Amino acid sequence: MFRDRQEAGQKLAIELAKLGLQDPVVLALPRGGVPVAAEVAKALKAPLDLLIVCKVGAPGNPELAVAAIVDGDPPDVVLNREIVEAYGLGDEALRVLIAKEHPELERRRAAYRGGRAPLSINGKTVIIVDDGAATGTTMKVAIRALKRRSPRKVVVAIPVAPTETAAELAQEADLILCLRQPARFRALGYSYVSFPQLSDTEVLDAMGAVAKARGDRGGNDRKRSATHAASKSRHQAGAKE
Repeated sequence: MFRDRQEAGQKLAIELAKLGLQDPVVLALPRGGVPVAAEVAKALKAPLDLLIVCKVGAPGNPELAVAAIVDGDPPDVVLNREIVEAYGLGDEALRVLIAKEHPELERRRAAYRGGRAPLSINGKTVIIVDDGAATGTTMKVAIRALKRRSPRKVVVAIPVAPTETAAELAQEADLILCLRQPARFRALGYSYVSFPQLSDTEVLDAMGAVAKARGDRGGNDRKRSATHAASKSRHQAGAKE
């Protein structure tokens, strides 16, 4: 059991450092993956960025993903072809469903990036980090999207996952590092002593700390910009309600 996400990240970093990965870039799945990834990035002296993924729900069943949009320049759309075929969705129906999620992608981008472009991963070793993977669906989508962007290698680094999920992710990524694979997996929270929900402010603080440690002079400016965007986004959301 891990004390908290920070300890999980530190333990991941120890194992990742042994691999001698070339030109690493650490990408965190927000929000829970950010404090884990921050520890990895600091230990490897690697740049840290966010990997923002928006699920595209099936008609009448928004929790079932027919596709996902992965933020980038441009964003990537990854289809869940089995679900698309099960619902008999044609190109136009998919276009409408995907278009409905673009505002949410823009909102998250504004909240977390403040207009900053994502880091380039061309020729880099990408380390995707989360605080764990239950089904691994979001991670699979992320891997498939990132492989389109010409990375050197895609590595998945997670503290905990069920054995079957880790095996599925191993088929998608070039390498997976999973510290714990409990025989009886119940939920991610059972692998942590402290597993609180994180706020946007905590996400931005963690990102800012890594930027500061790397001597990134623009880190504070980006943090202020993203904080302003997050505040504006929350205000707009409240006005709509």
